[in-house]
Amino acid sequence: MKNKGSDCEAINIDIVEKVKPNMPAMNTLYELSDFFKVMGDSTRIQLLWALEESEMCVGDLAVLLNMTKSAVSHQLKVLRTAKLARAQKKGKNVYYTLNDNHVKMILEKALEHICE
Repeated sequence: MKNKGSDCEAINIDIVEKVKPNMPAMNTLYELSDFFKVMGDSTRIQLLWALEESEMCVGDLAVLLNMTKSAVSHQLKVLRTAKLARAQKKGKNVYYTLNDNHVKMILEKALEHICE
């Protein structure tokens, strides 16, 4: 079996045929790749880790990470767009937190993986 985009033939066609239907659609894989691009920035990982510990406002995050409020706001916008963080206005301040427990689990599993 040889595909149009490939320059070789399958050695184990039975394995290829078994795996092929379980592969996610290409657009889903592109979205997954974009997700990891967002997660692949050390500043955003620091922000996510801080938000895993506590709901925080931009000013507190800026002090914690020794960054400008503008830089923190920019990165939080990226995290919100990627649905990794969410914002809630309380009085005059906006507080950020992880979007859901999935984000926390991903961070914890990734840390567990690199610590092995």
